[in-house]
Amino acid sequence: MSLSRSGTVPEEDFSPPLDSEIRDQLGKIRASHAFDAPDRAQKFLCYVVEEALQGRSDRIKAYSIALEVFGRNASFDAQNDPVVRIEAGRVRRALEHYYLLAGQRDPVLITIPKGGYVPAFTRFNETAPKADSPPPQNYAPWLKSKRRALGLFSALVMLLAAGIWTVDQSVFQRFQPTKSRGGADSIPKLPRVIIAPFEDITGVPSSALLARGLTDEVTSQMARFKEIVVVAGKSPVTSPAALAASSDLPVYGLEGSIRLDQDRLRLSARLINRADGAIVWTKAYNAKLGQREILDIETVLAGEIATALAQPYGVIFRANASEAVEASSKDSRAYVCTLSYYSYRATLNRQTHAAVQNCLKEVVSDFPTYSTAWALLSFTYLDEVRFRYRLKSPGRPPLDLAVEAAEKAVELDPSNVRALQAAMLAHYFSGDVNTALIVGERAFAINPNDTEFAGEYGFRLALSGQWDRGCALISKSIAHTVGPTEYFQSAMAICSYMRKDYPGAEYWARASNLRDNPVYHLILLAIYGQMGKLMDTKVEREWLMLNAPEFLEDTRKEVVIRILRSEDQEQFIDGLRKAGLDIPRDKCIPTTGNCRILGDESRQNAKTGAFEVAVPLR
Repeated sequence: MSLSRSGTVPEEDFSPPLDSEIRDQLGKIRASHAFDAPDRAQKFLCYVVEEALQGRSDRIKAYSIALEVFGRNASFDAQNDPVVRIEAGRVRRALEHYYLLAGQRDPVLITIPKGGYVPAFTRFNETAPKADSPPPQNYAPWLKSKRRALGLFSALVMLLAAGIWTVDQSVFQRFQPTKSRGGADSIPKLPRVIIAPFEDITGVPSSALLARGLTDEVTSQMARFKEIVVVAGKSPVTSPAALAASSDLPVYGLEGSIRLDQDRLRLSARLINRADGAIVWTKAYNAKLGQREILDIETVLAGEIATALAQPYGVIFRANASEAVEASSKDSRAYVCTLSYYSYRATLNRQTHAAVQNCLKEVVSDFPTYSTAWALLSFTYLDEVRFRYRLKSPGRPPLDLAVEAAEKAVELDPSNVRALQAAMLAHYFSGDVNTALIVGERAFAINPNDTEFAGEYGFRLALSGQWDRGCALISKSIAHTVGPTEYFQSAMAICSYMRKDYPGAEYWARASNLRDNPVYHLILLAIYGQMGKLMDTKVEREWLMLNAPEFLEDTRKEVVIRILRSEDQEQFIDGLRKAGLDIPRDKCIPTTGNCRILGDESRQNAKTGAFEVAVPLR
């Protein structure tokens, strides 16, 4: 079936699917390996689908789901217990993953639109439009691009891990952080977004002022994300052809319009692929003018747009995945490396770590002034320290390399939040916690809409003893990120553990499901120890002995390099002791202070709380 010249489709082709067809589709989804969802998420999906088919859509609320699916009692409060919201997000991502990889030609599309938990059922094929809108002519290319994105994005990392996508090994042998083969000012071309002035539909002075203000604020906040290039609509270089000629990465246009109706503001925004006119993303925002100042409204709305589009794992990253993988230029190859890092970051899998690190080494060699690549490279070196990857690899200590790469990133672009994030972590794992948090606060002030950074900064705050603020930032990042949340869910597990909410800690840890990461198993081991789950503690101990024995050789050291305060360290270690680990009492907790073990010793001043660091960030 194809669209007619007028862009319409015969009405009978879009009749609602039958109940039997929906149930068959549900069974097909659940049986597919591409539907990557745990049992509780699958139970969630089955419940909401069956309730909708039985005509009880009005009962599909967070409260009923919590009681019927998750076994919560009548005192359940959705504001304080996010279980339903989190599982809904997991199901949405799993469904998208399934349809992108395995269900491209399935007859029925099952979705759970955001804003509620009631599922939607539509007939699904290459040219099917949305159920509530006429079929646009450019729907098919948009759908194809969206389908390819995740599949190619995932395939990229598998190719890297398998060694199929190889790079010149001599590059790594001669790699030095301060030297490179590239030119003095070389950085790769990046995806570009042309932001056009927002259209004023109302046509009154106040609405015209709002349109200009929102355009400026969106441009400013989008530009804070250094993974893209933002071009203002009034720039002399606005031709898509002129922009595309210098790069094989796509050029996007961001358009918007505002409408005032008495005291209400409605902002509609959309992102368009300038090459073919396909609508990549669209959303409407509403605000009540009487509740906040105009400037506050502009800031909030612009922040929501910037977060949705420009953050790692955001709309632009996902939309670019297919084009970047298919391109062959050095620029697009560099961009693919950043995509591969974030795919690795979603699971922290040690099998893909080396391939991603080597790819980033080549990027900084080809593009020596690419600050973001230096920052991501620093993260991979730090992962060798905190996750004990590649411990026996020859060469300089990974912490030294992480410090140098972070320094280079900040030197190249002091306003790059990813570079400051690398510096924050390098300071933290070098033992200079006070400086780490100062750098983190600076980066957070630059771009509070960067959920990837905000969650990591919150984790550092929490582990340094600022549990309330830190855990609140982590929770907010989970709620607002459009990408994988597993790493931050493991952070929430520690937050719950420190509040002695061990069932909550177990929930968050299991939700994170970072099964290839040793810290994930260490967290579960402490939780199970506190809960007295002896069989589960045995399973976790055996995993660590088999896959990461170094975490059992000096467990206290592994705890101390992460958790700052001695009382917090002891609370975590208490769970590990109850899980069967023989961890001697700390000999470095005299009345004058306590020790942090970092390879080289550093001590915490008992009066000031500051650390005297043996290995400072240079």
